[in-house]
Amino acid sequence: MLRTIAVILQEPVALFELGVIAEVFGVDRTDDGVPAMELLVCAEEPGRPLAATSGATVTASHPLSAAAGADLVAVPASDACWAPSAAVVDQLRAAHARGAYVLSVCSGAFALGAAGLLDGRACTTHWRYTSELAARYPTARVDPGVLYTEEDRVITSAGTAAGIDACLHLVREELGSAVATRIARRMVVPPHRDGGQRQFIDHPLPEPGSESLAPVTAWMLEHLADRHTVADLARRAGMSGRTFARRFVAETGTTPHQWLTDQRVLRARELLEETDLPVDAVAERVGLGGAALLRHHFGQETGLTPTAYRRRFRATAS
Repeated sequence: MLRTIAVILQEPVALFELGVIAEVFGVDRTDDGVPAMELLVCAEEPGRPLAATSGATVTASHPLSAAAGADLVAVPASDACWAPSAAVVDQLRAAHARGAYVLSVCSGAFALGAAGLLDGRACTTHWRYTSELAARYPTARVDPGVLYTEEDRVITSAGTAAGIDACLHLVREELGSAVATRIARRMVVPPHRDGGQRQFIDHPLPEPGSESLAPVTAWMLEHLADRHTVADLARRAGMSGRTFARRFVAETGTTPHQWLTDQRVLRARELLEETDLPVDAVAERVGLGGAALLRHHFGQETGLTPTAYRRRFRATAS
């Protein structure tokens, strides 16, 4: 359960990365059905203004020791993460040792590495720093192509906005898809973003305009139960099949087939949490035909069977 979240500030503080953690875990959304969570902003010298990006300052109200009882200890990006203090390292080690989650945003992964929490585990950071992370911590399994990783309660995220994906992933795992979706809706972000950070490495962002596939993907979401072929979707988009497939990968970071599968599993998760529909009916409603195919894709995405997922998250959602 996520009741208490401690965020450890190091100077200079990266405001956006701090803001990501604060927005997901620090805003009271109990009026929207989100369980209450307490956010503790911690630093070695509470009460002292810390230099932050853009010439601002941030003041932590709690000492590092306040993180001792937190369910999650989060580390936003900072130049100090490359060589964190012994006190910060001790808090991160102690948090993981007692079974709490430890999460980093962007270069915060280097603080986790200094604490030994990346050794032998999957991890990531901003694509500009993945080579350095791998060089510093050679036993870590650095994946430069993903938005976030989780292994053994250690969560790392890629650059900046990928921290939102990592935080919502943790909410989804601990509090259920319905809660994650409510938070995402209030933040006006997707509850689950497809693709990885490879789509951002040395490539310009696609220009918005009439050629955007957003109308087609929105239509696909409204018709998940239907059978879709690339040829049919390409015709709807007014493109050749080859152009559509290439444009789809460029815009979403994944293939049309994988995108549909991911969205179908995500919708299945919501139905398993929020309804009593039989597994066969869930599979049919999301376009996966039958229970066997749903179990196959569901297991690949979540590591659980649909029935086990419902047992775990139905009570949480209720």
